[in-house]
Amino acid sequence: MMQSQFNRLLPHPFVSSLVTVSWLMLNHSLDPFDITVALLLGLIIPKLVQPFIIHTPKIQWSKAIMLILVVLKDIIISNIRVAKQVLGPMDNLHPKWYRVPLDTDHDYVNTLLAMIITTTPGTVTAGIDQERGDILVHALSCDDIEADILDIKTRYEAPLLEIFNVKQGDNA
Repeated sequence: MMQSQFNRLLPHPFVSSLVTVSWLMLNHSLDPFDITVALLLGLIIPKLVQPFIIHTPKIQWSKAIMLILVVLKDIIISNIRVAKQVLGPMDNLHPKWYRVPLDTDHDYVNTLLAMIITTTPGTVTAGIDQERGDILVHALSCDDIEADILDIKTRYEAPLLEIFNVKQGDNA
């Protein structure tokens, strides 16, 4: 009974927390009024969007946090590398297009992989080709396409498969 009431009050606790923290950050304030508004929004907005949140996947949070740390580290390193490349001689740039084959057609895994690729400076996802089972990537500078593909698959795709408990070849 108590769990049922909790679920009705907070149907999506993560979304509630995200809304509350986002409101406080946007207002740059911890005044009692702003905290009250943030908490109210954190209760109301998830209830309003509940019909659109069909399924929240079960994920392995410890692995998700590790992947977030890897991605943040890669973003910092890539920012420095891209700045050096852009500010250096243009002869050192070797832009390339290549396709990263996907190990699954799981929607969450492939969408997040495409987002990670795009978020990391120096690479951008041009699209996910479901029929071919790959992601089209453009790299600002690439000397070894196979090494870049292997890096994406081992650093990002493999952990995403583990996070969502997906076996290679599984469908979403």
